Amino acid sequence: QVQLVASGGGLVQPGRSLRLSCAASGSIFSIIAMGWYRQSPGKQRELVASITSVGNTNFTNSVKGRFTISRDNAKNTVYLQMNSLKHENTAVYYCHANVVSRWYGPPRDYWGQGTKVTVSS
Repeated sequence: QVQLVASGGGLVQPGRSLRLSCAASGSIFSIIAMGWYRQSPGKQRELVASITSVGNTNFTNSVKGRFTISRDNAKNTVYLQMNSLKHENTAVYYCHANVVSRWYGPPRDYWGQGTKVTVSS
């Protein structure tokens, strides 16, 4: 099995920064892509940012220029650097990974437990 553990959430003032981390562990052969989704009460879960194994990135329009996503392949870890945070960024952020297992060839989707980000003054 593969596990994703997210961390780094918390309370932050508007305009400040926060960095989320997500580490994948378990029977991993390769990770095709990792990313971050967020969900607020009454809203659908949405993609925030993703990064592929070769470094291609994708961001939702509302965070372009403020958020960056990066990875450490040796640690199977993805980071989301969130700058210039706004109230609207308040949400539970979920780590996601598309993983090829050591024991099963086809890639599968895995989700972390979520980490809460609250932007408030």
